[in-house]
Amino acid sequence: MNQEYKNCQSCGMPLKKSPNGGGTNLDGSINLMYCALCYENGKFNNPDWDVNQMQYYVKVKMKEMGFIMGLFANSFAKKIPNLERWKKK
Repeated sequence: MNQEYKNCQSCGMPLKKSPNGGGTNLDGSINLMYCALCYENGKFNNPDWDVNQMQYYVKVKMKEMGFIMGLFANSFAKKIPNLERWKKK
């Protein structure tokens, strides 16, 4: 898969905002599909989460980061089911 993503395909965060520009693969290389908050050492940090749990997590994180307007956080979270990690489920 050589597609380039601008956003994490698990949580939607812009990959340019992720530490190191992405999560890490098992061999230590940068994963260009998932951010460091979602994916480290070749696996998801929260492998048992479903899409609803990720949406809740993202809303909480966005509010913590100063996106006080819940409407914006809700709108952003609604796009999560369309990301690659969740599409197939």
